[in-house]
Amino acid sequence: MNGTDAGGRTDAGGQPTKRGLRRDFLAVRRGLTEDDAQKAATLLAGHALELPELATAETVAAYVSVGREPGTRVLLDALHARGTRVLLPVLLADNDLDWAVYDGEDSLAVVAHEGKMPLLEPAGQRLGPDAVREAEAVLLPGLAVGEDGTRLGRGGGSYDRVLARLERAATDPALVVLLYDSEVVAHVPGETHDRPVHAAVTPSGVRRFR
Repeated sequence: MNGTDAGGRTDAGGQPTKRGLRRDFLAVRRGLTEDDAQKAATLLAGHALELPELATAETVAAYVSVGREPGTRVLLDALHARGTRVLLPVLLADNDLDWAVYDGEDSLAVVAHEGKMPLLEPAGQRLGPDAVREAEAVLLPGLAVGEDGTRLGRGGGSYDRVLARLERAATDPALVVLLYDSEVVAHVPGETHDRPVHAAVTPSGVRRFR
C-alpha cells in the first residue's frame, strides 16, 4: 500500500501522515458547539493581545476564521480598535494570497470561490501579494503545531507561499499560529521547506518555540 495504510493515516514507520492528522483534527473541530467556539475565541484573543509582538507591531497580517477554526473576529476588532494596521488575505485563483486592509466588520464581504467554502475577505484596495512583507507579525491558520514549531496547515499551500515570500525578502516577522489547546502536540510531520512558527496561541495561553 505504498507505505501508508488504506486510509492514508500512517506512513511506513507507523507515524501519522499529514493527511491523516488533518482528517482527525478537522473531525474534532466539527464536534465543537457554537458556544464552545465563541468562548474559545474570546479567551484566545485575550492571550494574543498580550503578546509583545502584537503590542509593538504597526502592521499585523491576520485572517478571518471560517467554520470551526479558532475564531479571529474578536481579535481583529481589538487590533483595529487600538490602531494596528491589519492586513487580511484575498484568495487568488492560483491559491496565492493578495492583501487588503481591515477597516472594521463593514469592510468584509462574502466571496465564493469555486470548489471552496465561501470566505469573508476585505473589500478594500488590493495591495498585492508582497504587502505581507510590511507585517511585523503574521497570524497563521493551522490545524496543529509540534513541539519544534512545525505547523500543520490545511494543505492548500497558500501560506507556504506567504512564508516563502517572507524568507526571500529576508524579513523576520513574528510567526504565530492560532489553535485550540488539543492541537498543540508532540510531533507534526515536516518537510524541508517548512518554516517553524515562533509561538502558538490557544484559549489557555501562549506556547513559545525555539
